[in-house]
Amino acid sequence: MSSRSQLPPASRVDEPSGVAALGSAALDLFYGARELYSVFIRTLYYTVRGRREPGAVVKQMYEIGNNSVFFVTVVMACIGLIGIYQTGMQSKRLLPDFTLMGAQYLQLTVRELAPTVGSLIIATRVGAGIAAEIGSMVVTEQVDALRMCAADPIDFLIKPRFIASIVMTTVLVTWIATVMFCAGAVTAYNYFDVSFRTFFSLGMIVPGDLYVGLIKCVVYGAAIPVVSGYCGLSTFGGSEGVGWATTRAVVNSCLAVVILDLVVSVPAFFIFPSK
Repeated sequence: MSSRSQLPPASRVDEPSGVAALGSAALDLFYGARELYSVFIRTLYYTVRGRREPGAVVKQMYEIGNNSVFFVTVVMACIGLIGIYQTGMQSKRLLPDFTLMGAQYLQLTVRELAPTVGSLIIATRVGAGIAAEIGSMVVTEQVDALRMCAADPIDFLIKPRFIASIVMTTVLVTWIATVMFCAGAVTAYNYFDVSFRTFFSLGMIVPGDLYVGLIKCVVYGAAIPVVSGYCGLSTFGGSEGVGWATTRAVVNSCLAVVILDLVVSVPAFFIFPSK
């Protein structure tokens, strides 16, 4: 029998399972949330104390607004048509009285549908663009060049998009609410014989509805570029990493909108009750 010494088998790191996998996922979530919070705080700091570049902000406003307006208009018009049609059909079966259809639909649109659903659609378009652009700059070492020049990428890359997104999300949501309401009015007139005068009613709108809608526009508009920018700055692994960062940005931005909708809506129901 040969006395040749045998090397020990190569050590293999097993993937965590069970409680270990759950703990690893929780730690990843905690560290990711901490880094995202750091990006948000630094973005706020540079918004107040950073460089003043109106040209960069205006450019991002154009990119966000001009490249999104057609997409969100078509999608939200279709949602407005379908929403009123389904509402009318259900009301027709239960209580065929469409007097308050327009007033109730306007309140729901201003308070919930336009800001939340509209921001989800904006997040898919804007979030993907922000993550792809910043991620490409990361893999081509342009972000490293900024750091070597003692420039914070958040000040140069995320802050202009942060300001532009808040402004343009508010503008787009206002336009979305108008489109949805007008599309609903056309549907109600053609399918349920509701006159435009009856449908265009402000009887159920109170100032609190406008406040809640405006707060959601600002909150969602701030969250989308921060989350997407963080995903872009976290890119690694070349062009494949840019694709993963873009996917993460869309998913996480939409998740942020949904979570923030809950955070804003629950206290808003008590502070600004509906009529």
